[in-house]
Amino acid sequence: MAKLSNSIEEFINQLLFEAGGSLEIQRSQISDYFNCAPSQINYVLTTRFTPFKGYYVESRRGGGGYIRIVKVQLEDEMETLELFNEYIGESITKDKSDDLLRELFRIDKVTKRELELIKVALSDRALGESVNRNELRANLLKNMLLVVFS
Repeated sequence: MAKLSNSIEEFINQLLFEAGGSLEIQRSQISDYFNCAPSQINYVLTTRFTPFKGYYVESRRGGGGYIRIVKVQLEDEMETLELFNEYIGESITKDKSDDLLRELFRIDKVTKRELELIKVALSDRALGESVNRNELRANLLKNMLLVVFS
């Protein structure tokens, strides 16, 4: 399934590039092209085209439904920090925090060593048997982001 998701992501990125960074397409067109369920398209959109990765995605379901994807450049550090904090919310899972950290590395906000140190600090093992582990992880990550973006 990862191979199909990668192919869908590459396809959408190519369409975005050709369209100059803004694209409107029907979900059924993409699922027909890849001969897959529309839910696979939803999966790719929600995991690979997220706001903190610089994408704005608007979706309308139904017969006349569409997907609008816009690639935005995050140039303002405070705007980027706010976007990351919004993504984190009050609680964040280990997998989602790892995704966010990979994005910080991709945009050169953390080194590989810093990425690994933060991942270890936010791991389930490090957080122990806390009842609110995901809430604790969110608070720690938000505080770490303040240092990263300062």
